[in-house]
Amino acid sequence: MIVCVCRRISDHQIRQAAADGAHSLECLQFDLGVATQCGRCADCASRVLCDARASGSNHQQHLITISRPQQAQLA
Repeated sequence: MIVCVCRRISDHQIRQAAADGAHSLECLQFDLGVATQCGRCADCASRVLCDARASGSNHQQHLITISRPQQAQLA
């Protein structure tokens, strides 16, 4: 779906920007130009970004930490 008609930015592009680290409307404005013309898309773009960030946090990969055994201290 097209979110920003002026710049022809889709919800898919906003979701990709969120996956790439965009965390605010200001980031979307800088990266994609969303809401920099008429501004009517600002609320919708913010909702799409918020939804994308929320769903992205649920699907993040879990990192495995490998610990090395501690060496015995020599006296």
